[in-house]
Amino acid sequence: MRLTESDIKKIKEEIEHRKLVLRPRILEDVKAARAQGDLSENFEYKAAKKEKNQNDGRIRYLERVLKTATILQDDSAEDEVGLNKTVQVYFEEDDEVETFKVVSTMRGDTVSGRISNESPMGKALMGHKVGDRIEIKVNDSYSYYVVIQSIENTGEEDTDTIRTY
Repeated sequence: MRLTESDIKKIKEEIEHRKLVLRPRILEDVKAARAQGDLSENFEYKAAKKEKNQNDGRIRYLERVLKTATILQDDSAEDEVGLNKTVQVYFEEDDEVETFKVVSTMRGDTVSGRISNESPMGKALMGHKVGDRIEIKVNDSYSYYVVIQSIENTGEEDTDTIRTY
């Protein structure tokens, strides 16, 4: 997976938070629930164990991501689409304008208007300038055209969180 330096920093911070803050609290919850007796019908114990397993799974996932990650550099010029830039595009087929922020894969969240630089649209937009007409290939049998209307260097924001799995 290709990550920015900032992605790596945020992942390390999340791992540390999960290990040093969440894990001890969760273990206390498991211990307290276990002390209530019969585990077969103890909802609190099952919920605490589930939370512990989810936390441990997330830690393992993030550690695996870090081990396999390569650093992603953004070499785009100020007037080109690149990472952490907000792009307004006109969809010719739909006669609509939409705005997206291009981010790394770990921060992609289309619901929040953040598209991955590795998505079909993200790949196609990278390096282009205002006024460029670009073909977005979805697959071998379907593509559409967009025109870049504006590019704004919005940088990284606190809302650009590392996504969960």
